[in-house]
Amino acid sequence: MPKIIVLPHEEICPEGSVLEAEKGTSICDALLQGGIEIEHACEKSCACTTCHVYVREGFDSLEESDENEDDYLDKAWGLEPDSRLSCQARVADEDLVVEIPKYTINMVSENH
Repeated sequence: MPKIIVLPHEEICPEGSVLEAEKGTSICDALLQGGIEIEHACEKSCACTTCHVYVREGFDSLEESDENEDDYLDKAWGLEPDSRLSCQARVADEDLVVEIPKYTINMVSENH
Protein backbone atom coordinates (compact mmCIF):
# COMPACT_ATOMS: atom_id res chain seq x y z
CA MET A 1 0.00 0.00 0.00
CA PRO A 2 1.45 3.43 -0.93
CA LYS A 3 2.59 5.75 1.82
CA ILE A 4 2.08 9.47 2.16
CA ILE A 5 4.91 11.14 4.01
CA VAL A 6 3.66 14.46 5.35
CA LEU A 7 6.39 16.97 6.05
CA PRO A 8 6.14 18.89 9.33
CA HIS A 9 3.74 21.84 9.40
CA GLU A 10 4.01 24.18 12.36
CA GLU A 11 0.31 24.12 13.24
CA ILE A 12 -1.36 21.18 11.49
CA CYS A 13 1.26 18.45 11.82
CA PRO A 14 4.29 19.65 13.84
CA GLU A 15 6.07 16.29 13.86
CA GLY A 16 5.21 15.29 10.31
CA SER A 17 3.56 11.93 9.67
CA VAL A 18 3.67 8.78 7.59
CA LEU A 19 0.31 7.40 6.48
CA GLU A 20 -0.74 4.43 4.40
CA ALA A 21 -3.31 5.17 1.73
CA GLU A 22 -5.24 2.93 -0.60
CA LYS A 23 -4.71 3.50 -4.29
CA GLY A 24 -7.45 5.79 -5.61
CA THR A 25 -7.95 7.65 -2.33
CA SER A 26 -7.63 11.42 -2.56
CA ILE A 27 -4.69 12.90 -0.71
CA CYS A 28 -7.17 15.01 1.28
CA ASP A 29 -9.17 11.98 2.43
CA ALA A 30 -5.98 10.10 3.34
CA LEU A 31 -4.74 13.02 5.44
CA LEU A 32 -8.08 13.42 7.19
CA GLN A 33 -8.32 9.68 7.87
CA GLY A 34 -4.80 9.87 9.32
CA GLY A 35 -5.81 12.59 11.77
CA ILE A 36 -4.28 15.50 9.87
CA GLU A 37 -6.90 18.25 9.82
CA ILE A 38 -6.18 19.81 6.45
CA GLU A 39 -8.61 22.58 5.59
CA HIS A 40 -11.23 21.74 2.95
CA ALA A 41 -13.74 24.58 2.96
CA CYS A 42 -15.70 23.40 -0.10
CA GLU A 43 -16.12 19.89 1.33
CA LYS A 44 -13.80 18.44 -1.33
CA SER A 45 -15.84 19.54 -4.35
CA CYS A 46 -13.01 21.37 -6.18
CA ALA A 47 -14.56 24.77 -5.54
CA CYS A 48 -11.83 26.43 -3.46
CA THR A 49 -8.09 26.16 -2.81
CA THR A 50 -7.95 25.52 0.92
CA CYS A 51 -6.71 21.92 0.54
CA HIS A 52 -3.77 23.00 -1.65
CA VAL A 53 -0.61 20.93 -1.09
CA TYR A 54 2.83 20.58 -2.62
CA VAL A 55 3.65 17.07 -3.82
CA ARG A 56 7.41 17.10 -3.29
CA GLU A 57 7.97 13.49 -4.39
CA GLY A 58 5.77 11.21 -6.47
CA PHE A 59 4.09 14.06 -8.36
CA ASP A 60 4.48 12.32 -11.72
CA SER A 61 2.62 9.24 -10.44
CA LEU A 62 -0.58 11.28 -10.04
CA GLU A 63 -3.11 11.65 -12.83
CA GLU A 64 -2.88 15.03 -14.49
CA SER A 65 -5.03 17.80 -13.08
CA ASP A 66 -8.11 18.72 -15.09
CA GLU A 67 -9.07 22.19 -16.30
CA ASN A 68 -11.27 22.93 -13.29
CA GLU A 69 -8.52 22.06 -10.82
CA ASP A 70 -6.02 24.12 -12.83
CA ASP A 71 -8.36 27.12 -12.73
CA TYR A 72 -8.56 26.92 -8.94
CA LEU A 73 -4.85 26.25 -8.52
CA ASP A 74 -4.19 29.55 -10.29
CA LYS A 75 -5.88 31.21 -7.28
CA ALA A 76 -3.96 29.27 -4.60
CA TRP A 77 -1.58 31.09 -2.28
CA GLY A 78 2.04 30.13 -2.94
CA LEU A 79 1.43 28.20 -6.18
CA GLU A 80 4.42 26.09 -7.26
CA PRO A 81 4.97 23.65 -10.15
CA ASP A 82 4.25 20.69 -7.84
CA SER A 83 1.03 22.17 -6.42
CA ARG A 84 -2.18 20.14 -6.39
CA LEU A 85 -5.57 20.37 -4.73
CA SER A 86 -5.48 17.44 -2.34
CA CYS A 87 -9.20 16.77 -2.83
CA GLN A 88 -8.56 16.04 -6.51
CA ALA A 89 -5.17 14.31 -6.51
CA ARG A 90 -5.59 10.56 -6.01
CA VAL A 91 -2.91 8.25 -4.69
CA ALA A 92 -1.47 5.94 -7.34
CA ASP A 93 1.18 3.23 -6.92
CA GLU A 94 4.07 5.37 -5.68
CA ASP A 95 4.75 6.79 -2.24
CA LEU A 96 4.21 10.53 -1.98
CA VAL A 97 5.95 13.24 -0.01
CA VAL A 98 3.47 16.03 0.69
CA GLU A 99 4.00 19.47 2.16
CA ILE A 100 1.08 21.51 3.43
CA PRO A 101 1.63 25.21 2.64
CA LYS A 102 2.13 27.58 5.54
CA TYR A 103 -0.98 29.53 4.54
CA THR A 104 -4.24 28.97 2.70
CA ILE A 105 -6.04 31.65 0.75
CA ASN A 106 -8.50 31.92 3.66
CA MET A 107 -5.70 32.64 6.11
CA VAL A 108 -4.17 35.25 3.82
CA SER A 109 -7.49 37.03 3.24
CA GLU A 110 -8.18 37.00 7.00
CA ASN A 111 -4.74 38.51 7.71
CA HIS A 112 -3.37 35.62 9.80
